[in-house]
Amino acid sequence: MTEAATAGRRARGGGGAARRAERTAVSVETAKYIERNVPNYEVLTEEALDVIERNAETVLAEIGVNFVDNPAALQRWRDAGAEIEGERVRIPRGLARKLCSTAPATFTQHARNPDRNVVIGGKNLVLAPVYGPPFVRDATGGRRYATMADFEKFVKLGYMSKWLHHSGGTVCEPTDIPVNKRHLDMLLAHMVLSDKPFMGSVTEPSRAKDSVEMCEILFGTDFVRDNTVMTSLININSPLTFDSIMMGALEIFAEHNQASIISPFIVGGAMAPVSVAGTLTQVLAEVLAGVAYSQLVRPGAPVIFGAFVTSIDMNSGAPTFGTPEASHITYGAGQLARRLGLPYRSAGSFCGSKLPDAQAAYETSNSLQMGLLSGVNFMLHACGWLEGGLVASFEKFVMDADQLGTLHHFARGVDLSENGQAMDAIAEVGPGGHYLGCAHTQANFKQAFWRSDLFDYKPFETWDEEGARDTQALATIRVKKMIDTYIQPPLDPEIEARLRAYVADKKASMSDSFM
Repeated sequence: MTEAATAGRRARGGGGAARRAERTAVSVETAKYIERNVPNYEVLTEEALDVIERNAETVLAEIGVNFVDNPAALQRWRDAGAEIEGERVRIPRGLARKLCSTAPATFTQHARNPDRNVVIGGKNLVLAPVYGPPFVRDATGGRRYATMADFEKFVKLGYMSKWLHHSGGTVCEPTDIPVNKRHLDMLLAHMVLSDKPFMGSVTEPSRAKDSVEMCEILFGTDFVRDNTVMTSLININSPLTFDSIMMGALEIFAEHNQASIISPFIVGGAMAPVSVAGTLTQVLAEVLAGVAYSQLVRPGAPVIFGAFVTSIDMNSGAPTFGTPEASHITYGAGQLARRLGLPYRSAGSFCGSKLPDAQAAYETSNSLQMGLLSGVNFMLHACGWLEGGLVASFEKFVMDADQLGTLHHFARGVDLSENGQAMDAIAEVGPGGHYLGCAHTQANFKQAFWRSDLFDYKPFETWDEEGARDTQALATIRVKKMIDTYIQPPLDPEIEARLRAYVADKKASMSDSFM
């Protein structure tokens, strides 16, 4: 997504007042997805990668994976040459990798605003918000079950966030809407309240089909047939189990050329071995089987190598985040994904903290930097995650979204152009001078350094006079300002009416279910 038009008028005039007005003007600018100009960090040697790949092939051929309650999947595997015993699928060495070879290394996900299309794969990094929490938290209401109003508020914040490229999917679980109907309201919110790319529903195959049909209304049937307009999250029931709900949704998306993240759900010590190499072996085996199956459904269907990885606190059993072991696995999985030639999904604003506090900041910072340097192409949970993913926090959403700007700037690498070398500045200033007023500084100061739009850089006295506000207090103010200045992106009224009619008809056709 390239730079979008800035909404609202910029104040005119000279001096500091004009500059302050320019900084605070309402903006719905979205930065283009990150294109890395820095190297990936690799923790595994070629020999180590060979060992893990060989072990993963052994897992598939000798131990196998289960495709449960899915006779059609078993038949597809049988026809492809796998050995089927009950629901166990044993995949001969080399077969899964051969099937994976038809999956594209990069693909474009189209947004309803073409300026905000994203290219997933290669050296690119696309950032998407938190996914799945049943609870929300803010400074005024505390922790509570999420509602549809909360969901819509998050979608608006995502649309207004400059460094966020993607609207995401289930940014929180709206528990005031029946389970069998809420996917319709969530998709409608993404389609109407934002013009960024979004994710489809995976909680039941029929809901994946609804996602496709709503996209056909939004984009046009022919366009959806020929282009990828959705990404979806397909979690594997680790260890080594592929359930019929997730696989049914995968089948729908693959059949319609829509993208799926094939993602093991790993908590080390619970769903995978406690060792890094053992976990990477299982992750690779599960991804190979899942991606291969998507290609059995439709060769060439876009998929993403996923790895959601965390460790476990052996005293409490709670998941832990931002740990060195998770970093080793994330870096290693990136290397494995690149050897397979697949886009890579991992990392995010992970933390186990109950509040957007110092623990949250430390763990999140570790996880975000890890994601950038491991070569992640699609980062789900990039902002808003709290309490091990149980909570979507409004304050942390804007805190994280602000910090995503550091990833953009770091990924640019070092400028070695004539301007970047700054020899003219060094010559102009000479020994004993200063650079504040030199021509090079004057020409570059606005873009020279990344600057947070949220943090407080004022002197102590000013900060104290303004109420000695901490970062969470500043984030509360920012949330309110963003929502107060939100302007819905334009959408053809006829298309919006058809979408709303589709949702109303679908909801009227079934009884409410909260199971």
